[in-house]
Amino acid sequence: MYRLLATCTALLLVACGRSEGPDGSADTTQDTQMPESASESATTQPTSAVVQIEPTQGNTVSGMLTIVAEDDGVRLTGTLQGLKPDGEFGFHIHEKGDCSAPDASSAGGHFNPLNVAHGHPESDTHHVGDMMNLKSDADGVAQVDARAFGATLNTGEPTDVLGRAVVVHESADDYTSQPAGNSGARIGCGVITLKADGAAG
Repeated sequence: MYRLLATCTALLLVACGRSEGPDGSADTTQDTQMPESASESATTQPTSAVVQIEPTQGNTVSGMLTIVAEDDGVRLTGTLQGLKPDGEFGFHIHEKGDCSAPDASSAGGHFNPLNVAHGHPESDTHHVGDMMNLKSDADGVAQVDARAFGATLNTGEPTDVLGRAVVVHESADDYTSQPAGNSGARIGCGVITLKADGAAG
């Protein structure tokens, strides 16, 4: 009698410790962890865009730049030619994607969604569109590798630079004068557009 009771108790403990599915089969889902989805585990690739810089009236600067998103902003790389030799030039992202005016005034002011003062792009206070000056060589060519800290690309956020303009100025930005660094006339302008699949650069 005692042996029978012990056997029944053991069977009940085993049954209670096991959950069953609707059809009476053992349900093992509690012991199995679902893997992360492919979208969660895959590394997000940076969004790419391009900007074709064209000269404003009376100027000659031109070139294609590639823009990629990074953790702390966006990076612009490429080559510009047609600049004054051995010169230094203000280089900014402007608020409006419109280069139609002969002097590119249609591009508006510096891109400044946070409504702060103009400043050195590596300082605590600066426009999202503030970038380091470009420098040309003896042939009037500038190798561009510039960063806009705090900017985003194709995010829909207020800091998104997609569809805005990149402007080259005739003089160096002093990073101090308000509201634009006293960098003079706009000598080149282009609108940031998404990079087509398979495009070079």
